[in-house]
Amino acid sequence: MTTLTVNGQDVTIESEDDIPLLWVIRDELNLTGTKFGCGIAQCGACTVMVDGMPRRSCVTPVGSVDGSDIQTIEAMDSPEAKAVQAAWEKLDVPQCGWCQSGQVVSAAALLQMTRQPTDEDIDNAMAGNVCRCATYVRIRKAIHDAAAALEG
Repeated sequence: MTTLTVNGQDVTIESEDDIPLLWVIRDELNLTGTKFGCGIAQCGACTVMVDGMPRRSCVTPVGSVDGSDIQTIEAMDSPEAKAVQAAWEKLDVPQCGWCQSGQVVSAAALLQMTRQPTDEDIDNAMAGNVCRCATYVRIRKAIHDAAAALEG
């Protein structure tokens, strides 16, 4: 049995400890904003916040995060997340949308740690997030715009 706080709600999960957190989030808690992409932590579509840090939920055994605070895209409402979401809309970043929840979570985490990221900071922080539609230029621009909005 695993106890978590997910999006501010305490939950107890009765499953095997080695079940990926992603499947608990999607199948047990019915929070479907977090996506399955590759299953090997290479694409970033499944990124969630675990105790304030971005983590790939597809390879995170639920038992390893017992007692943790989990935040999915559904609850991303920090100033950084709101700025990222507004910039995403303004610059029409999403195309197919599959990777967007992981992209937004990762971008918001970057801005929480680095208020004015350089292109190199953005590239490093977002390197594990694959966009099959190749909107990388717009993603970088949106992160810069979000950073500027947070300062102004």
